[in-house]
Amino acid sequence: MPSEPTPLPQTQLGDIPAPQPITAAPATFRRILCIEDEHFIAELYSRALSKAGYEVTVIMDGRQGLAAAQTDKYDILLLDLMVPTLTGIEILRALRDPAQTPHFKAKIIITTNLEQREDVRADIEQQADGYVVKAELTPRELAEFVNNIVTAP
Repeated sequence: MPSEPTPLPQTQLGDIPAPQPITAAPATFRRILCIEDEHFIAELYSRALSKAGYEVTVIMDGRQGLAAAQTDKYDILLLDLMVPTLTGIEILRALRDPAQTPHFKAKIIITTNLEQREDVRADIEQQADGYVVKAELTPRELAEFVNNIVTAP
């Protein structure tokens, strides 16, 4: 005679934390340009940010990304430091230079996995509105980070 399967322990509803919804994107910050050369990461970010209410455009080339950012059609720029044809630092400098990009108003969030010297990181952070290490947060946490940046005074 086969033995009865061991029943799984019962859990109380309070034992498992309920998943927290991602806060919806503020109405004035809807369009994100993601300059990211890693297809998998770009796809993860695009899905999470789309679920949070953002319209996401991904460009995997530095020159093309800079040209798109200079159109001033985007509210937020997620900028990887290592992209082909132009580095993220070159893009950041061009966007912050009024002679090259007049009237630029998008918030810039640097995304990287590169270890930076403290002085280099401080310089980058000073020019950007946010700085995240990709390996340290999930796409869902990135969406929350973006929401926090756009709602900050």
